[in-house]
Amino acid sequence: MIDLYYWTTPNGHKITIFLEEVGLPYTINPVNIGAGEQFKPEFLNISPNNRIPAIVDHEPADGGAPISVFESGAILLYLAEKTGKLIPQDLRQRTKVLEWLFWQMAGLGPMAGQNHHFSAYAPEKIEYAINRYVNETGRLYAVLNKQLADKEFVAGDYSIADIAAYPWIVPYERQSQNLEDFPDLKRWFETIKARPATIRAYEKAEALKTQALDPDKSRDLLFNQSAKTIQP
Repeated sequence: MIDLYYWTTPNGHKITIFLEEVGLPYTINPVNIGAGEQFKPEFLNISPNNRIPAIVDHEPADGGAPISVFESGAILLYLAEKTGKLIPQDLRQRTKVLEWLFWQMAGLGPMAGQNHHFSAYAPEKIEYAINRYVNETGRLYAVLNKQLADKEFVAGDYSIADIAAYPWIVPYERQSQNLEDFPDLKRWFETIKARPATIRAYEKAEALKTQALDPDKSRDLLFNQSAKTIQP
């Protein structure tokens, strides 16, 4: 059994999509990041970076004590290795999947995240910052579109590389991107969107209704953290 500490963000969706794909039993433990639940001591014991998602595997492959894992890319890799699914065993194909997994973790996620922040959440609209991250998001879309020009999925067969990238493309309109400009990316996107596991994962997200929160308080919790957040 996997305990999943989750909220309805792109990084959270990665893990529910994977778990739904492989049929591994799991329990969702909601962590409402807009309400500050990511700062609870019991969650920090699992995720010291006070970010979702995180998991606890109560049946690790070595038969020992439960294992906790934080960081969505590390979780995807851990679960893929645990189940032997959605990651190739062949050295060359496995390396390709890992390249694109880390591409998402280091590029698409952070750049699209900054796009979201400066376009939608920042208290003042800074044109340079908005243009910087909208343009970089578009560049990364183009990289992915080119990679998909001659293949159905990012690294050949459907894998954790696709699962990592897909949730960050879902809010493409919010990122000021038009999928019509990226036809191979659009075809890939629609294929993954229609997968039953993807549909189930997003239905679980819909079931978690956000509580009425003070938007200013939520903004402070999410965007005004510093070293003092960790070391008061």
